[in-house]
Amino acid sequence: MTDSLPVEFAILLDVYAEHLRLARSRSEHTIRAYVSDAASLLAHVAAQSDMATVEDLDLVAMRSWLAAQSTSGAARTTMARRASSARGFTAWLVRSGRVEVDPGLRLAAPPARRSLPAVLREDQAVDVMNAADVGAREQDPVALRDRLIVELLYSTGVRVGELCGLDLDSVDSDRQLVRVIGKGDKERAVPYGPPARSALEAWLEIGRPALVSARSGTALLLGKRGGRLNQRQARSVVHETVTAIEGAPDIGPHGLRHSAATHLLEGGADLRVVQEFLGHASMATTQLYTHVSVERLRSVHDQAHPRA
Repeated sequence: MTDSLPVEFAILLDVYAEHLRLARSRSEHTIRAYVSDAASLLAHVAAQSDMATVEDLDLVAMRSWLAAQSTSGAARTTMARRASSARGFTAWLVRSGRVEVDPGLRLAAPPARRSLPAVLREDQAVDVMNAADVGAREQDPVALRDRLIVELLYSTGVRVGELCGLDLDSVDSDRQLVRVIGKGDKERAVPYGPPARSALEAWLEIGRPALVSARSGTALLLGKRGGRLNQRQARSVVHETVTAIEGAPDIGPHGLRHSAATHLLEGGADLRVVQEFLGHASMATTQLYTHVSVERLRSVHDQAHPRA
């Protein structure tokens, strides 16, 4: 997108991208998303005039840009994210002395609707784990790995990126903990239970040695060719395992994370404990799972209570 922008805008975006890399720990994916939104905004400004400058980036232009997003069919969640990204960009313009007034301070976007995530019922979660265990009984290395993937995702509630980033020394087998590096490079220790311990032991004793190669390094989980397991492979494993269970929702690794959090709360876990378990920076994010639990309770009540 920067190729079609005026030269000064393209240079500005390069400087902004470098700022994002240096300001705090962000993934390249996040940086690309921020820069892409800023590029889209600047392209909208440039389309209004052949002589557009960064000073033309005012509140009217930002609102017009968002309106164009809405007209093109962007979802409310997408528009909310892009508005937030644009506000970050204009705030940087002010801090870096490129403009005097921040137009983003008055930019509003439709609040994102937070839909309730699909989760497994507890009995379905058991069925998923049992399905993964069936294949592993033959001691096939890939099947042993796949069982460990679903067991760890559900037992620990870690993100799929955190799972794939685990190294051999990330596991504290004595205390049954895994140390994961979450968002913002924050480390946290998460416990796992006996089923995950059993799956881990079998993988380390039988599965991993059969797949290890010169490409393996210290990675805990490996692909079929011996390299570190990637997120696409992990998602494929979860989808294939879950879809084999009749009536289970079509979920991926994040669905197992949702399920773990929901089942913890339904089992009586404190909300702050679940927040730490999941590695959420904000309690507001964790509170989404209380809504899931309430909705499930309401559904059971409607079906089972004689006066519902």
